[in-house]
Amino acid sequence: MSKPKHPRALSENEAQAVGRNIRTSPRKLNLVAGLIRNEPVSQALAKLSFSKRRIAQQVKTILESAIANAENNHQLDVDRLVVSRAEVGKAMVMRRFHARGRGRSAQIEKFFSHIKIVVAEREDNDEGKAA
Repeated sequence: MSKPKHPRALSENEAQAVGRNIRTSPRKLNLVAGLIRNEPVSQALAKLSFSKRRIAQQVKTILESAIANAENNHQLDVDRLVVSRAEVGKAMVMRRFHARGRGRSAQIEKFFSHIKIVVAEREDNDEGKAA
């Protein structure tokens, strides 16, 4: 396997999907992303399907997009895919105001976040270790 030129560049056995401006805070999105890191994609999809968190369904669609990119654009085997990275970042913040007593106001911040999911094809020798 050759090394990518840039530290964040994808190698030949990887595919990615990016979700931008997701309406949840990065802190909450990172909790959901932590569920699927280093998991086989079948287990990751199952965890997201049965998660009680609201944002899990959007993360599931992004993961499904990464799987489709791996299959159609990079010709990778879907049965051997693993979520290698799930990176969460901050996006914009919408600021709103809430009326308070005595003519004052308070600020409400509505956070948005980005997520990048990278799936990689597992090597053949790793299958024996997983069992």
